[in-house]
Amino acid sequence: MFFQELNNKQCKSYLIADLDAGAAAIVDPIESNIDRYLAVLAYHQLTLDFVVDTHTHADHRSACTAVKRLTGTKILMHESSPQPYVDERLVDGDELRVGSIDIKVLETPGHTPDSLSFYVNGDRVLTGDVILIQGTGRADFAGGDAGAQYDSITQKLFTLPGETIVFPGHDYRGNTQSTIEKEKATNPRIAGKTREQYIEIMANLKLPLPDRIQEVLQINQSEIEDDRIKFPKVAELNAVLQLDPDDVKDKVDTDSVIIDVREQSEYVGELGHIKGSRLVPLATIPSALEELEAFREKEIIFVCRSGARSTTAAAILKGLGFEKVKNMKGGMLAWNKQSLPVG
Repeated sequence: MFFQELNNKQCKSYLIADLDAGAAAIVDPIESNIDRYLAVLAYHQLTLDFVVDTHTHADHRSACTAVKRLTGTKILMHESSPQPYVDERLVDGDELRVGSIDIKVLETPGHTPDSLSFYVNGDRVLTGDVILIQGTGRADFAGGDAGAQYDSITQKLFTLPGETIVFPGHDYRGNTQSTIEKEKATNPRIAGKTREQYIEIMANLKLPLPDRIQEVLQINQSEIEDDRIKFPKVAELNAVLQLDPDDVKDKVDTDSVIIDVREQSEYVGELGHIKGSRLVPLATIPSALEELEAFREKEIIFVCRSGARSTTAAAILKGLGFEKVKNMKGGMLAWNKQSLPVG
C-alpha cells in the first residue's frame, strides 16, 4: 500500500493507493490543493477510484465535486450527508476496496452527524475530526453532539487494536500520527473521563468559530456558490422552527405549502418526495422569489435530504420577512425511516 498525507499543513488530506493496480482514493481533499492531487496521481500513474469526505467540513471548501468534474471519479459520503451530488452513500460496516486494499467504514458521529472514520488495511484509521492527536474535534457545530462523540471514540475507535495508527483530519501541534493505544491512555480530553465529564469539558471549551464558518459549511452542504444567495448566520439558522416528520404528515392535504429544495434527481430518486410538495431547488430560490411571494401568508414547510439545506432555505425566506416558514427536521431520511408515504 502506498499511503501519503498530501497537504503538509494543519488540514490533512490522505492518498490511499495500490501502485501495482494503479488504483487510488483521496480522503478529505481541499479545494486549494487540487493541482497537487492531480500531479501526484499523474506522477504515480494512478486512476482515482473515489474521493470521500470524513464529514461535512466547516473550515475549508471540500474539493470532492471539483475533483469529480476533472477526473470522472465517484464521490462517496455518509448516508446522512446533505451534499446533493453523491454517487454512493456509506453506512457503518460498509467495505470499500482500492486495488487490493481493504477499507472498513465506521460511523463515528459527534463532531458532525455525518462523521465517518476509515479503518484501512487492518493497521491504520483515518478519524476525520472525531478524535485528534492528544485532543478531539469540537462538538459545537450544527448537529454536533459531545455524548455521541464520546461513544464513537470509546465504543468504536478504542475497540480497534492498540497498535492501530491514528491519522486525524487536523493537527495543530506538528504531529503526523499516533496510535489507538496512546490516545486511549493519554489523550487529555478523554482518557479516564466518564461520558458526563467529557460532555462538560466540551461544553466549556469556548472556542472561537472558524472564519466564514456558515458560508463554507453551507456551500459544502449544498454545492452552491452564487452571489445572489446570502447564506444565513448561525443565529438565523437556529431561529428556524423545526417540525418532526409526523407533524408534517398531518399537514399534507392542508393549506400548508411544502417545498422540497433538493435537486430534481433527488426529488424523483430513492427517497421519493412528499405528496403534493413543490420542487424549488435551493440554487433557484433567488429566481423563484416571485413565485414564493404568493405563499407569504401561508405556512411554508421546507424539506431536503437531511434537514440542512432546507433549514438554510427557511432562514433565507425568514430573513425576507416570511413569518410562517418552518423546516422538517431530519429531512426525507427521517421521513423514510418512519415509513411515511412518498410520491
